Amino acid sequence: MPHETELIATVAIGLTAAFVFALVAVRLRLPPIVGYLVAGVVVGPFTPGFVADAELAPQLAEIGVILLMFGVGIHFSPGDLLAVRGIALPGAVGQIAVATGLGLGLARLWGWSTGEGLVFGLALSVASTVVLLRALEERDAVATPSGRLAVGWLLVEDLAMVVVLILLPVLAEPLGGVAPAGAEGTLLATLGVTLGKVALFALVMLVVGWRAIPWLLGRVASAGSRELFVLAILTAAIGIAYAGAELFGVSFALGAFVAGLVVGQSEVGHAAGEEIVPLRDAFAVLFFVSVGMLIDPAFLLAEPGRILLVGLVIIAGKMLAAVALVLLLGGGRPQALIVAASLAQIGEFSFILASTGRALGLLPADGYNLILAGALVSITLNPLLFRAVAPLVARLEGAPPGVGGAHPGPPEALSRP
Repeated sequence: MPHETELIATVAIGLTAAFVFALVAVRLRLPPIVGYLVAGVVVGPFTPGFVADAELAPQLAEIGVILLMFGVGIHFSPGDLLAVRGIALPGAVGQIAVATGLGLGLARLWGWSTGEGLVFGLALSVASTVVLLRALEERDAVATPSGRLAVGWLLVEDLAMVVVLILLPVLAEPLGGVAPAGAEGTLLATLGVTLGKVALFALVMLVVGWRAIPWLLGRVASAGSRELFVLAILTAAIGIAYAGAELFGVSFALGAFVAGLVVGQSEVGHAAGEEIVPLRDAFAVLFFVSVGMLIDPAFLLAEPGRILLVGLVIIAGKMLAAVALVLLLGGGRPQALIVAASLAQIGEFSFILASTGRALGLLPADGYNLILAGALVSITLNPLLFRAVAPLVARLEGAPPGVGGAHPGPPEALSRP
């Protein structure tokens, strides 16, 4: 009897290729992420040989995003978020504005319309959840002051992009694009509905989830079945993220983070976080493979000049903006450097914005490819940026290379590959 094997083939070949090329990358003293991205290019549609399923791979990668944000939420508390709101909220908004302006400037230089430039700039402004969290977790930095600030900043960006994605269809025609069917409505009404849904999701999780989920996990843990406990954790992480996206329009990442916040209030919360680590890491690898699958090597060879300019906006432009904003808003210099390095890349929301822009006639084909190329360059270089800022942070703190001042971590915390 014939079997459908697309899912198994995508996972098996994707992970095998990621392992092989990551091993080569480590031997060459490069970050493993480089190997994962190359693996994606090799199994992608633009190179000969086996082609992984281009629809399944991103969905598998999304599970990695959910599990990463769920794990981060477990180690956070509402107080942690409130503590960084004075820098994270205006800082994220400011950096989005700066990066969008730089992207718009490049687009106008290349003869694109204002609407195309706006979508292009927004796609360059938002950092990748997976890349940022992996970088911080590999350096034991998520729970440090700098790590909390970077995650809070990321959450503001995430929420801002949710709003942008909902408003884009309404604004498509005024910006020179094509409005999809069913996009009628005023801008103010659409914005009100969007923010209302987000607030309702937060209220439901606060009133119901805050009490019910910790109680349920405690009962499951008391049953003594590890298998049932792991199943309950995965149900909470993936189920709440999916429900938040389907019913309230929030992103998977934001829904998973809120789920983690709720689970973290239970007595078994931190044990829950440890149980999903192996699954989280495996699906995170598939995220990088899925990014590589989108890359057309021929475009990389044909447009080195424009790719370099995009890379400069993502890395240099966003880093300088982040450093200036953190310092202006009262943060320390070590915090500014760590936050800047964390955010100097783009990822999943950038791809969603690019796809939406293409569908609405607000992004040319070259713009989509430039965003993908910018993601490849910035994700590849991100571990090297952390290595570069490690001695500067250590010198400013007068301590071994740690993160954020209050939690120096192991001496190699910022210099790991």
